[in-house]
Amino acid sequence: MKHKLLFLTLLVLPLASHAAATGKLKSFIAGTHSAQANFTQEVLEKSGKRMQFASGTMQFVRPGKFRWVYQKPYEQLIVGDGKKFWMYDIDLNQVTVKKLDAALGSSPAALLSGNNEIERDFTLKDLEDRDGFEWLQATPKSKETTFEKILMAFNGKSELAVMELYDAFGHHTVLRFTELKNNPSLSAKLFHFVPPKDADVLGE
Repeated sequence: MKHKLLFLTLLVLPLASHAAATGKLKSFIAGTHSAQANFTQEVLEKSGKRMQFASGTMQFVRPGKFRWVYQKPYEQLIVGDGKKFWMYDIDLNQVTVKKLDAALGSSPAALLSGNNEIERDFTLKDLEDRDGFEWLQATPKSKETTFEKILMAFNGKSELAVMELYDAFGHHTVLRFTELKNNPSLSAKLFHFVPPKDADVLGE
């Protein structure tokens, strides 16, 4: 059986001349109604050994609409239509559907495509600069989440460049974004999903 992608539903220090990373995150969320980017996703074991690697594209429109397309190594589509969360495994021809709020919770997708009330769900803290980026840590306030903490990095243009996710199982997931476009005009059709007639549908 093929090793399937582990999708983490989902998709940023202070310097004298720059805003702190937490300030950049707040500005990014407040000023970004929509976005699109290419991404790579790497999942590492606690030892640092790579478990999975994937790549694709992501798009979102606030609040609650997003589309993540995994192109390699297996095709997978994740869609949030504002009310429901859809995950379509093309290889298995299987669709999983959940209520959006239940699927997201205090997750990375909630950070990117949710509302502007970041500090209601997360405790934010600036970290030291690393790898040429300004970093912050977002810790979920809710205990009902699989993520212990999320690190986000912004580049010099205040663009979200990296998200590092640490879960309760010791896994470390690194999402890197390239060709990020803020506030592009995105078709509403991107965030509408209808399961194929011959697909197995699990959930609500």
